Amino acid sequence: MYLIRNARIYDPAYRGKGDVLICGGKIEWIAERIPELPVPCTELNGEGMFLVPGLLDCHVHVTGGGGEGGFRTRAPEVAFSDLTMAGVTTVMGLLGTDGLTRSVENLYAKIKALDSEGITAWLFTGSYAAAGPFLTGRADRDIVFVGEVLGRKLALSDHRASQITGQELAEIAAEVRTASMIAGKEGALVLHMGDAETGLEPVREVLEKTSLPVKLFRPTHVNRNPRLLEEGFWLLEKGGYIDLTCGMTGQKNPGDCVQEAKKRGLSTDRITFSSDGQGSWSSYRPDGSLLEMGVSPVDTVYREIRRMVTEMGMKLEEALPFATSNPARAYGLCPRKGCVREGADADILLLDEDLNIRTVIARGQIMVEEGKAVKKGTYER
Repeated sequence: MYLIRNARIYDPAYRGKGDVLICGGKIEWIAERIPELPVPCTELNGEGMFLVPGLLDCHVHVTGGGGEGGFRTRAPEVAFSDLTMAGVTTVMGLLGTDGLTRSVENLYAKIKALDSEGITAWLFTGSYAAAGPFLTGRADRDIVFVGEVLGRKLALSDHRASQITGQELAEIAAEVRTASMIAGKEGALVLHMGDAETGLEPVREVLEKTSLPVKLFRPTHVNRNPRLLEEGFWLLEKGGYIDLTCGMTGQKNPGDCVQEAKKRGLSTDRITFSSDGQGSWSSYRPDGSLLEMGVSPVDTVYREIRRMVTEMGMKLEEALPFATSNPARAYGLCPRKGCVREGADADILLLDEDLNIRTVIARGQIMVEEGKAVKKGTYER
């Protein structure tokens, strides 16, 4: 049991200064002043601290991405403390290009491991390819029968994608839609977006020719080029979601994209941020051969939120939703995740005056204290 005293509480909207009681992995009580308790309780000093929801990163290659440059270019698995040190208390894992040497079974095992080590973890079944792989052999069965599966992954407008037609995309989306309804899940078809000129045209075609809901489609890496970002703004205008990748070199930062959306009068409630952590980034020569590769870190979401406040001049409560309440709402996790409210999971960050992460609490347990990881993964030194 923990009692955090005198912190500035963000829900992620600012709620004033007060105390927060954590018990049994949940937020039990929030008040301006909680009286002394008749049972043993560890008190944490929140004076001068910002108390905010733990971050939700909805796109992490937890088993490692990469592989486009041969077996030696397979990226490593994510370390538990790399996530917690980045303020991530909820993670969503998925495969990338490589659905051959990487398996959904391996992904599922890593999700279960992260969850048992102390943070909350879900996954998206599938990979870039239309054919899978899947846990049960079919995406819809994965969604219905595996509680940890929130939806399906697929690649579009990329030279590594399956080059499916609009009709084939509609059939895949309809399968995800029906399975999600049966399972009582929000329903999400996560679309890795490449640089091909087709962009979101296949999605536009499906929306024009079918009655599938626009919110089913969740394109990510939408800020990877100006043309795709314009299409993303179109999707926002239609009531859809877009996911912006943090830490992309040479392209607009997510915070700048948010400012542009606001200038256009678009709602930002359906914009989410993610890191693409442990995935590979790559650049190619004009002939299509691989030029350069690297591995994306998992702390870019936190760093982007901090940048939006310290460099762009945004209020903290304006920057926080993109990695807290927005993804929680997008994937049907409210009010359990993405907020600081009574009854919610005790996923909490304490940030100092400079917005450095000082304390990370996940499901009521301290993972980071005084800026250092006090809980590590099973095989971390």
